[in-house]
Amino acid sequence: MVGLHHSDVKNPVLHWIDTRLPVVTMIQKEYGSFPTPKNFNYFWAFGGMAMVTLLLMIATGIFLAMSYTPHITMAFDSVERIMRDVNYGWLLRYAHENGASMFFIVVYVHMFRGLYYGSYKAPRELLWILGITIFLVMMATAFMGYVLPWGQMSFWAATVITNLFSAIPVIGEPIVQWLWGGFSVGNPTLNRFFSLHYLLPFVLFGLVFLHVAALHITGSNNPLGIEPKGPQDTLPFHPYYTVKDSVALCLFFLVFAVLVFFFPDLLGHSDNYIQANPLQTPPHIVPDWYFLPFYAILRAVPNKLGGIALMFASILILYALPWLDTCKVRSATFRPIYRIFFWVLVVTCLVLGVVGEQPPEGIWVPLGQVATAYYFFHFLILLPVLGKLERTLPLPESISQSVLGGGPLPTGAASKPMEKA
Repeated sequence: MVGLHHSDVKNPVLHWIDTRLPVVTMIQKEYGSFPTPKNFNYFWAFGGMAMVTLLLMIATGIFLAMSYTPHITMAFDSVERIMRDVNYGWLLRYAHENGASMFFIVVYVHMFRGLYYGSYKAPRELLWILGITIFLVMMATAFMGYVLPWGQMSFWAATVITNLFSAIPVIGEPIVQWLWGGFSVGNPTLNRFFSLHYLLPFVLFGLVFLHVAALHITGSNNPLGIEPKGPQDTLPFHPYYTVKDSVALCLFFLVFAVLVFFFPDLLGHSDNYIQANPLQTPPHIVPDWYFLPFYAILRAVPNKLGGIALMFASILILYALPWLDTCKVRSATFRPIYRIFFWVLVVTCLVLGVVGEQPPEGIWVPLGQVATAYYFFHFLILLPVLGKLERTLPLPESISQSVLGGGPLPTGAASKPMEKA
C-alpha cells in the first residue's frame, strides 16, 4: 500500500504497527543484524552494563521520590521511613545507593578500555566527546544525590564543594549563592539539588541515545584497533553478542546482589547515618569514593583557585585526548611502550583515590602532588611525544587473519604503517 513502510515482520499485529511506525525494523537493523567486529572481548560488554544500570537507577529513583520529602527538617526522617516502613523501601534505597557505585565502576572500566584500545581516535572523536559529557553529567547527578539523605557527610560535603566556587574571581560568590539559593546550604539548596537530581538522569538517557547513535554511524572499535574489511571480519550483533553480553550481565548482577544484600554500606560513609548538624563539623570531610581521585587533585595545590582549576582541567583534558595522542596505531596491543605507561596511569588514578580519602597531612600531601603531576604529564607531554617516537608492532592484515591465525604477529617483527581508518 502506498505510504506504508515495507516490513518483513511475520506477526500480524507487529507487522501492522511496523508498516506505520517501523520501530521493529529499526531495532532489528540496529541491534539484530548490525555488523560488529568478530573479535570483541568481555570489556566490550561494559557499555551495555552501564545502560542497564542507568535504567535501574531511573526506575528505583522514581519509586524513591514517591516517599522522599525534600525539606531539611524531614529529609533525613523520610529516608529512615523508606528504610523501615515503605514496602521493600530498604531494597529500593540500597539498590539505588549501590547502583550509583556500580554505575561508576562499569563506566570507569569502559573509559579505561577506550584508553587502552584507542577508541577515542578517528573517526570516533565525537563518540568519545559524548562519552566524556555523559561522565560529567553523571558526576553532577551523583553529587546532588549524595546530598539528599541530609546526613552529616551529605551536608558538609555539599558545603565544602559548593563553597569552592567562591574562589573564582568576580563571579564566584554569585555562583555559590545561586547554588545555595541563599547565604548557606539550606532548604532551597536541598530543593534545587532534588529537582536537578530527578531531571539529570533523563538528560543522561538522551546523551546515551546520542552516544549509541554515533557508535552505529562509525561502528565499534575492536581489540586490534583496525577497521573490518568486509563481512568476513564481522558478526551480526544478535545472537552472538546479545548472548555474550547476557553472560556478562548475569555476573554483573551477581556482584550487585552480593553488594546490596550482604554489604549494603561497604561503599558508603557511616557519618551519613547521623542527621545533618550545621553546628558540628565532622573530623574529616570526604566525598563518595568515585570522586576521590578528583578530590585529591583539588587538594594537591595549596591555592584554592588553583585546586579548582586543576580539578576541572583533569576532566576537561579528556575532551582533547583524540588530538593529544599523535600515534596512528589505536590499540595498545601493538604499542609496547604505551602499554607500560597505560598501567602506570591506572596505578596513578588508584593512588589518587587512596590519597583523596586520607586527611591532607603527612606523606599523603606530597604523594598526591606527585600523582597529580604524573596525571597531567601523561596526557599533555607523554602522549604527544610518545606517539611520534614509539616504534609500534606490525598490524595484522585483517580481523579474520588475527582471529583464525592465532592473534597478532610476534613481538620484534618489522613495523608496518596502520591503514587509514
